[in-house]
Amino acid sequence: MPTAHPLHTHPDTPPRGGAQPQKAAGATPSAGRGTFPQQTRPRHKWGMVVDLDRCTGCQACVVACQAENNIPLNTESIYLQRRVIEWIRIERYWEPNHEQVRARYIPLMCQQCDNAPCEPVCPVYATYHNDQGLNVQVYNRCVGTRYCANNCPYHARFFNFWQPVWPETLDNQLNPDVTVRWRGIMEKCTFCIQRLRRAQREALREGRTLQDGEVVPACAQACPTDALVFGDLLDPNSRVSQLAKNKRAYKVIEDLGTGPNVIYLKKVDPYAPTADHSH
Repeated sequence: MPTAHPLHTHPDTPPRGGAQPQKAAGATPSAGRGTFPQQTRPRHKWGMVVDLDRCTGCQACVVACQAENNIPLNTESIYLQRRVIEWIRIERYWEPNHEQVRARYIPLMCQQCDNAPCEPVCPVYATYHNDQGLNVQVYNRCVGTRYCANNCPYHARFFNFWQPVWPETLDNQLNPDVTVRWRGIMEKCTFCIQRLRRAQREALREGRTLQDGEVVPACAQACPTDALVFGDLLDPNSRVSQLAKNKRAYKVIEDLGTGPNVIYLKKVDPYAPTADHSH
């Protein structure tokens, strides 16, 4: 009889019998939680800086993202059922002071975490890290368990509860470079990876390296105040790297050890009253 061979398992999965997995060569615990191996990005590490002192909450980035990435229209009934799909959303906070109440805005999207908590819970390996530091999604592999959405602390993953449809007049505006996601699968922000790949192909064809600022996601392109800046965090001379060193820089709930690659800039008044986080 033929010999049965054991199935291949994920390299991070402990073997049966309770033994601990062997530590990969050169892997060291990351800062913070101390439970994740240090990620290596030999080519690029794409990230974004969001200047909250510039953001006006106009939502031009939201509209541009929907048009660029073939996101279905969110109707009133979809909002009422809490089934909205927004790869980037604007969170609004009220900041009271002695004279007036001010509205503050925070654009939130997938943080492209180094230690993405959505990845290890996927049973079919439909989400993983590529060699450029991006948390990518394989649509035709996803089976819609929604484990990744449940494990994302940023609420940046969305499930398609219905078949995506557009009014007949809008069918012709769909982006041919972006896959239309089907009912029953997950989706999220990709940093407009289609634009990144197009620019990389052009640079390769011309025999040159990709220049800083050559790749601009739709949200950053549409922002009227230049509050969103995209680039390679491994390039010390890139604009995004320089902004990330600003004294106003912080990352959203980075104490979880996720290692987000979206950096926010905000001048914080330590004596200001606590903001109301209601929407």
